[in-house]
Amino acid sequence: MTEDPTLVPFPQRPEDRLRVALRELERALEEQALAFQEFRANMAVLGTAVNGLQGSLEDYRGSLDNLALDVQDAHETALEVMRNCDMTKH
Repeated sequence: MTEDPTLVPFPQRPEDRLRVALRELERALEEQALAFQEFRANMAVLGTAVNGLQGSLEDYRGSLDNLALDVQDAHETALEVMRNCDMTKH
């Protein structure tokens, strides 16, 4: 879209200037429509990526929750083992 501008000879009659202006406006509107289509497509791709990321984060959180439970169980087991060791020493 970064094309070098081309010089257009300036029409002498008002109706010719209007015709040139309308052609340029139509061209600009077509470019804008294409840019908007690209934008919408990119937003759809971004939405898909964000949804995938959300799913991954939810899975990760579930894994962390399970790990926290495992760590808590291990901690409680270690405390119980320590208490049993203290009882056998006395």
